[in-house]
Amino acid sequence: MIGGTDETHDPSLISWVEGATDHLDFPIQNLPFGIFSVGDSTPRPGVAIGDHILDLTRVASLLPAAAANVMGGQTLNALLALPCDDRRALRHRLSELLSDGRHRDQVEPALNAAAECTLHLPCAIGDYTDFYVGIHHANNIGRQFRPDNPLLPNYKWVPIGYHGRASSVRQSGVPVLRPNGQHKAPDSDSPAFGPSQRLDYELELGVWVGQGNPLGTAIPIREAERHVAGFCLLNDWSARDLQAWEYQPLGPFLAKSFQSTISPWVVTAEALAPFRAAQSARQEGDPHPLPYLWDERDQQHGELAIDLEVHLVTQIMRDSALPPYRLSHGLATNMYWTVAQMVAHHTSNGCNLRPGDLLGTGTISAPTEDGFGSLMEITRGGTQPIELPTGEKRSFLDDGDEIILSATARAEGFRSIGFGACRAVVLPALGAP
Repeated sequence: MIGGTDETHDPSLISWVEGATDHLDFPIQNLPFGIFSVGDSTPRPGVAIGDHILDLTRVASLLPAAAANVMGGQTLNALLALPCDDRRALRHRLSELLSDGRHRDQVEPALNAAAECTLHLPCAIGDYTDFYVGIHHANNIGRQFRPDNPLLPNYKWVPIGYHGRASSVRQSGVPVLRPNGQHKAPDSDSPAFGPSQRLDYELELGVWVGQGNPLGTAIPIREAERHVAGFCLLNDWSARDLQAWEYQPLGPFLAKSFQSTISPWVVTAEALAPFRAAQSARQEGDPHPLPYLWDERDQQHGELAIDLEVHLVTQIMRDSALPPYRLSHGLATNMYWTVAQMVAHHTSNGCNLRPGDLLGTGTISAPTEDGFGSLMEITRGGTQPIELPTGEKRSFLDDGDEIILSATARAEGFRSIGFGACRAVVLPALGAP
């Protein structure tokens, strides 16, 4: 494993920032990076600490030189591009500045109340690739179309993925417009055009690429961790009716490209060091991965012990001040392929990754129904609607529904850290063009 635990992960470490020590998401053991603004100010890099955001541009003179040199932009691309050792040095310095009271007078003026800030996309995303490594999701979806053989023959040999649409990735809080598109009912002779009637969410982790690789080279799996800068939550919205009609023979297109929602904080690979776990053993009879996808160290530390949850809030629930309804709860360890295997495979043909590129894991589902990562699974393709506490029923999402993804990394002997919210409200479709 590249970089283990150190004093920045000490569960007894506390911050002088009020409210940070007991914060559910952003104690001093986390220190995620983001881009924020206050009022009409220019967006700039910050780090979350409790209910505050530290303006990194205002404390740049207190930071290591390599980090200080990349604090002037409106994205985190240059910061993510730093070598692992430089990112780790920055983490150590921030931990020191926010825990040692001797630095308080210098640092406190650079703190902003998070409630008064606007969060932006953390990076200029050059490319977005969505994988399909959640095996329980793949099985659940496959059974609806191929009950006797849900997984296609290549699934256990190769990390399946496709290139998504980077331009339509948006940060948490930006509403999602119900997409228009072609869809064809099974009993219809021809397709129709109009708003999707089977709009769904997908629970995923996003992976932020750090240092890239030159075109024509491959990243060996033993080095893949060095190219991963951090993680976020990702809701890769899916219009199931559009997708069913258009996906053959080339795969997802307009059913996925209308919007993807991410949590705005980059939880660094260094912050997640205590939450590494062994990759789940493959079932008896599964093929052994090809050599370029196999590394013993990765098998011992390639999973992430992260609890994932999905909540739903309808318009009626908001109007009645009712709490969000939990749709599912599962673990990020329910992935058949590791992040390192995803990176190694992505570059195995010489494809170049760049700092700020985004990789999605694909929908992460648990083996049991309470952990399914999409309504397509929970409602069995819409045939078994769920009933909400309000008496409302849902097969797929209605206008006014809000989906909220959340995640907490947990490990015995360490302070839990969170990702912040990844949420968006569904708005009605625009008129047909």
